Amino acid sequence: MWSIFFLIIIAISIGIGFWLFFLWAVKSGQYDDTEGPKYRMLDDSDSSDSPEAKKMKRNDKIREL
Repeated sequence: MWSIFFLIIIAISIGIGFWLFFLWAVKSGQYDDTEGPKYRMLDDSDSSDSPEAKKMKRNDKIREL
């Protein structure tokens, strides 16, 4: 009888350990979207406000003059 209680306690401990590991993985970004960036770079929108995009827009305006 003692061995059944011991095995139940061990099983619950391992389950809690895996649950804590999963929570850590989610909080540290292990499950972030990895597919999105490769499709986002193919999107042809001019809504990016990065410094490089602003610089390219300025250069295009200067060339038009």
